[in-house]
Amino acid sequence: MMDDLDRRLLDCLRQDARASTAALARKLQMSRSTVQARIRRLEETGVIAGYTVRLTEDFSARLIRAHVMLSVSPKLAAAVVHALRRMDGVRALHTISGVYDMIALTAAETMEQMDALIDRIGALEGVERTTTSILMTTKFER
Repeated sequence: MMDDLDRRLLDCLRQDARASTAALARKLQMSRSTVQARIRRLEETGVIAGYTVRLTEDFSARLIRAHVMLSVSPKLAAAVVHALRRMDGVRALHTISGVYDMIALTAAETMEQMDALIDRIGALEGVERTTTSILMTTKFER
């Protein structure tokens, strides 16, 4: 079970996953050994699955991002998920309720790359229909 200290620690790690345990301890006003123990426990219990790179706002702003909604044949859904997992430009895939079955969050450096990615997604066996929304601006992101 997580407590408020764990949540605050996770917030700090979301802001800077490379922060040293000493820096985290100072920020949270706790000992380094406590921070190390809590991080280890959060990793062992599967709360922290890994660490990743956050792109700068400048670089992210230059990326073309889109949400691609997919209607998928139920019998081929697992194969579609497997194929999308291997596509570099697909950042996340979610199942959704409503008219569509899934939504892929995509990113590319150019419109040509985004167009090719959307074409590859639409050509997958099992994908029956797609609708794409290009993201214009991000007002905030957490």
